[in-house]
Amino acid sequence: METRKEIAAEKKRCGSHNCTQAVLCTYHDFTGMEEETIKNAGNAFAAGMGNMDGTCGTLVGAGIVLGLATKDKAKSIKGMRQIMDKFKQRNGATQCKLLKGVGTGKVLRECPLCVADASEFLEEILEKEGCRK
Repeated sequence: METRKEIAAEKKRCGSHNCTQAVLCTYHDFTGMEEETIKNAGNAFAAGMGNMDGTCGTLVGAGIVLGLATKDKAKSIKGMRQIMDKFKQRNGATQCKLLKGVGTGKVLRECPLCVADASEFLEEILEKEGCRK
């Protein structure tokens, strides 16, 4: 699979999508959903799930795409765990608040880079699982 991680990162960088939407829209063809529909599904996940600084929205988007692409609960859970483990290893956290440095003053990773990372790890799992668009 040719990587789309820079496309996803640019959607966030230019301000047209929140982090979840950037991942969802970049990989919508794996989900069987129209881009506008899946973008709306990501509306509530800005700034770490409902603007509460929770789980990074890029991971939420990757999980949604993975579930719709594999259509298999066990594969989705296993793949999501792998994505989250790799993401945390690279970035030091999976929580938006920590990634953005809220309360610590130390930004671990900028949002567009988080989008690119989650996209990279999602692509690895999609390819491994043989998911086709």
